[in-house]
Amino acid sequence: MYSGKKLRRPVDRKMIAGVCAALADYFGLDVTVVRLAYVAISLITVFPGFVFYIIAWLVIPKEENNY
Repeated sequence: MYSGKKLRRPVDRKMIAGVCAALADYFGLDVTVVRLAYVAISLITVFPGFVFYIIAWLVIPKEENNY
């Protein structure tokens, strides 16, 4: 059941590092919804939300340019 989707941080649609855009692309969601959910979760769990973002930034590879 491999769908062929890869989790990659986009180079053109990022606000900070592209983590929320990568998650939105992977799960087929609107990036605004993912960003709002991340902000809401981060406000509730301040430190873990920040740590998750930093770890995701380091773990999720950047999308390659196809120029």
